[in-house]
Amino acid sequence: MPCCLAIIAAFFPRFALLILWIVGYSGRAFDSILWPVLGFFFMPYTTCAYVVGMNERGEIQGWALALVIIGVMMDAGSHGSSGYSSRKRRKKL
Repeated sequence: MPCCLAIIAAFFPRFALLILWIVGYSGRAFDSILWPVLGFFFMPYTTCAYVVGMNERGEIQGWALALVIIGVMMDAGSHGSSGYSSRKRRKKL
């Protein structure tokens, strides 16, 4: 995965997944369409990391596993921060 796509994935993971799907890069990581679609909506960072790990290594071990763990942490952080900001907004009303 080129460096510019990695930067796009850090800020716009759903857009990066769309690019990976159009190019055919994510098709090699998944057997069905169900997991990429669920990952697109619920865990885009983890899905990007899984696609890169499976295409580069063929399995999730070593640095690919570390990449997936970082993706899970980024997804958890993005979901947690949106809940926190929503809670702050409700208190003001």
